[in-house]
Amino acid sequence: MKQTQLIKGVLEGCVLAIVAQDEVYGYKLIQSLHQHGFTTIAGGTLYPLLIKLEKNGALISKVKPSKDGPDRKYYSITPQGLQEFREFNQQWFQLKNHVDKILKEMDDE
Repeated sequence: MKQTQLIKGVLEGCVLAIVAQDEVYGYKLIQSLHQHGFTTIAGGTLYPLLIKLEKNGALISKVKPSKDGPDRKYYSITPQGLQEFREFNQQWFQLKNHVDKILKEMDDE
């Protein structure tokens, strides 16, 4: 299985986690993902996801002026997005525990 398939499955939850900490614009979000090891994430992957999350009500955006160039679109999490993140977090840890058990059994053999 390619790593990109695994990342695609968890990227939405990771984006919600980062935006839940503070509002952020797209490029800064990509930088944050890269700093956390998601170095293959590019704008072509992230921006459609941000549009989807906003359309579904998990995020809202506001355009703000930037002293460094053109205006930036900042994303904030909504109460619905926070609930989606909590559900992702719970599901992630359950899945991680199941996978860890199976991998541990394989190591023990």
